[in-house]
Amino acid sequence: MPAAKKKTTTANASPERRRELLNTAAEVFAAHGYNATTVRRIADEAGMLAGSLYYHFDSKESMLDEILSSFLTELWDGYDAVLASGLGPRETIEALVTESFREIDRHRAAVAIYQKESRHLTDLPRFGYLIDSQRKFEKAWLGTLERGVADGVFRADLDIRLTYRFVRDTVWVAASWYRPGGQHSPEEIARQYLSMVLDGVAARG
Repeated sequence: MPAAKKKTTTANASPERRRELLNTAAEVFAAHGYNATTVRRIADEAGMLAGSLYYHFDSKESMLDEILSSFLTELWDGYDAVLASGLGPRETIEALVTESFREIDRHRAAVAIYQKESRHLTDLPRFGYLIDSQRKFEKAWLGTLERGVADGVFRADLDIRLTYRFVRDTVWVAASWYRPGGQHSPEEIARQYLSMVLDGVAARG
């Protein structure tokens, strides 16, 4: 995760207005891609002049940085709490999947951006923390799956890395279709996903 980050806020900028602008920018980035998005397009969507946007942010890169770092900080607050709770491996997987869907509910656009843009953004020094987060993410999931196999909770013949990739992609791709306020809550969607995933990896009697 990133260390202390340089603030781009002006002294009198409204935190509420900044959040509104970041939410707008996130939707535009998710829909059109980072490279294709201009400051003018974000400003147009926000109903303001492009020059006025610089009152709050010094560049579109700063906006993207804040969107992604805020999402990942919140994600890891939830993940770290799960990993520190002493749950068994199956319960840990269940809790991580549920927390993931809650984050998709709260930060759908940021998740979509992360999925689409991370590979290219990691070439930029400012976004080096994305690599750290990806490594930490992999370690958390692989470690839990390995523990489950060792404890006899998951099948002994399980391909750990393939299972990790399947679960990861199955969960996070939901950001492409999920809409907050829909028919199912994040927790209900997580339960449905888990019933499908764990039936395939739970130890057989």
